Amino acid sequence: MKNLSFIVIYIASLCVFSSCANEFNQVYKTTDFNYKYEYAKECFLNKKYQRASILLQDVVVQQKGTDNAQECLYMLGMAQYLNKEYDLAAQTFKKYYSSYPKGVYAENAEFYIGQSLYMSTPEPRLDQTQTIAAIAAFQEYLDLFPDANHKTEAQQRLFSLQDKLIKKELYSAQLYFDLGTYFGNCGPGENNYDACIITAQNALKDYPYSAMREDFALLIMKSKYELATQSIEEKKLERYQDAEDECYGFINEYPESKSRTLAEKYIKKCQEITKNKS
Repeated sequence: MKNLSFIVIYIASLCVFSSCANEFNQVYKTTDFNYKYEYAKECFLNKKYQRASILLQDVVVQQKGTDNAQECLYMLGMAQYLNKEYDLAAQTFKKYYSSYPKGVYAENAEFYIGQSLYMSTPEPRLDQTQTIAAIAAFQEYLDLFPDANHKTEAQQRLFSLQDKLIKKELYSAQLYFDLGTYFGNCGPGENNYDACIITAQNALKDYPYSAMREDFALLIMKSKYELATQSIEEKKLERYQDAEDECYGFINEYPESKSRTLAEKYIKKCQEITKNKS
């Protein structure tokens, strides 16, 4: 009996699905664009965002110049966003704002440009072009609407996106350090430890208040010490002195750091070398 009940329910579900699919296909094929638009709105309200998106893309041109034009274009953007078609959504919201900069949904459209880009940003190790675009979009939103409804959320998104850029720099600096003495990726006169130092120092300048500041400082200190150990004889004294100064600077800035012991160890080794060289 249980199996029979399951079969009955399954067949009934197929019939309902088939009926809905047929109804949608009929609406999609109709030339009554007002009816199609109303059906699309119903799909949107029922959270059938993919169907709403398909229908709205078909009617948005016909609705242009009508009382429904703004609502139709904005709803298309929201349907695409809620259906996780973030690249398409960003384009649609941009189109809305460029078409209706003082429109009913202008502020929300501008916010969702950034939000759509934000949702499609990759993890920090990958290319961050999309992240930079999202930052620019949120910044533009805040510039255009200083008293914006989504002001707090936009600011939080900016901090989050900036963290991605910082992590990208940290991963790059760490990679240079890990490559160490491998020169297969370096040009003439280049060095992985130098590259690590430059990348980390630039990050500290660009993001002076980052929570990852100590991580960058640690990489600089370690790289300067390793660079000193790899130096040719005539550069050893200068580089060990530079490494020692960096260690003292690290301790002064982060006296409670877990890496303080390492800094003190480096200082001792640097002093052993500099005393013999001076």
